[in-house]
Amino acid sequence: MPQAIHFISIGGSAMHNLALALQQQGYIITGSDDEIYDPSRTRLQQNGLLPTETGWFPEKIHAGLDAIIVGMHAHQNNPELVKAQELGLTIYSYPEFLYQQSQQKQRVVIAGSHGKTTITAIILHVLKHHNRTFDYLVGEQIDGFETMAKLTPDAPVIVIEGDEYASSPIDSRPKFLHYQPHIALISGIAWDHVNIYPTWEAYVDQFESLAEAMPKAGILAFDESDDMLDVIGQKERTDITKIPYEAHPSEIVSGQTYLLTRQGAKIPVQLFGEYNMKNIAGAMTVCDRIGITEDQFYAAIQSFKPVALRLETIAEKTGAGSASRILFRDFAHSPAKVEASTEAVKKQYPGQKLLTVVELHTLSSLTKAFLGEYKGTLNAADQAVVYFNDHTGPYLDSADPITSEDVIEAFEYPNLHVFTDSHALQAYLLKQHDTAEIFLLMSSGTFGSLDLALLGNELL
Repeated sequence: MPQAIHFISIGGSAMHNLALALQQQGYIITGSDDEIYDPSRTRLQQNGLLPTETGWFPEKIHAGLDAIIVGMHAHQNNPELVKAQELGLTIYSYPEFLYQQSQQKQRVVIAGSHGKTTITAIILHVLKHHNRTFDYLVGEQIDGFETMAKLTPDAPVIVIEGDEYASSPIDSRPKFLHYQPHIALISGIAWDHVNIYPTWEAYVDQFESLAEAMPKAGILAFDESDDMLDVIGQKERTDITKIPYEAHPSEIVSGQTYLLTRQGAKIPVQLFGEYNMKNIAGAMTVCDRIGITEDQFYAAIQSFKPVALRLETIAEKTGAGSASRILFRDFAHSPAKVEASTEAVKKQYPGQKLLTVVELHTLSSLTKAFLGEYKGTLNAADQAVVYFNDHTGPYLDSADPITSEDVIEAFEYPNLHVFTDSHALQAYLLKQHDTAEIFLLMSSGTFGSLDLALLGNELL
């Protein structure tokens, strides 16, 4: 008899992918949510898992269910969750469930404030390129994979992107603490999620806990150029192998980045920037420990495409010589990511004028106490713009909302332009055709539904 599992908040990114993965393995899946957006909506519908109506329905919870998986979108007083607790049903967060289903596998967990999606995606790409059998969970849809999760009985290894966010509404522990990895990689630490970790120390403690909780004979890889992470990584731990790594040697020739191998070869890659060279080195370190040779890694990495919204080219026009006009879209929103992406693009196109636009979109970035973390992050740009919407939920939820003057003071960038109206932002950008050649838009949001197609056509 197949197991019956109900998902509370099935519309979440990881949640709906796990639901699809379990359905493919023969589980009986049901779910509820009070709001479901694309691509989750379409994918659930295509597989017959879209709830007939949105909302929470305690009558869906019954003693015949083998387990409940609850997502972070639900609240502690969610009526379905309350009913499941009353019935004494087994309730998992998705990281707890993933661990339960992978106890017989080698577990590889990629953690860190930045780079974890790209590192995970590179590892998956390399394994697939060489026809290895593996399971996975990754935070974004990646090229060459139909779903963001795969969970099978036979795969000997599972690669998991592990974040530090809370596991569920009834479990505040970071997701990555549930996985008990045999191999863990921490890519870097930069303060984030201030609504959960109000201080830098509280945030760092989560990564310290990850390193401390590793089982014996575990392997901990870490970016040794990150000072705080180096302190955590180099600490002596019984039966834990420490593997520090640094950026892979590389060079840029006419706008093309090449990896420089120990044998003197030059390997062309579609990624660029110092932080991506670190991502490649981290992925290579992990691949070495799960049976991928250097030659195999280099053969596969050449065809790896950047993860969507990670320095993604929206529009491009190649000019005479090496001159180009390019519009990049990047998911960068935290201070460390903003600085790294800005510096990467400027270094890749050193002779061209770079205009960067940052949207302050998350609760952290819209909090006055956190805003100072952005100081100097745009210094590599020739022109800089910051946008925030002062009518959105995160802004209105902030206990101490920011002003344009606060932004100008925090960034300390000469002639910084700040907009709170997306129409005014778009009008300004459309006038910059002759002032810049490279345009970098960074946000985890949409810049107030900015028309990127129109921008691409007009600017390029």
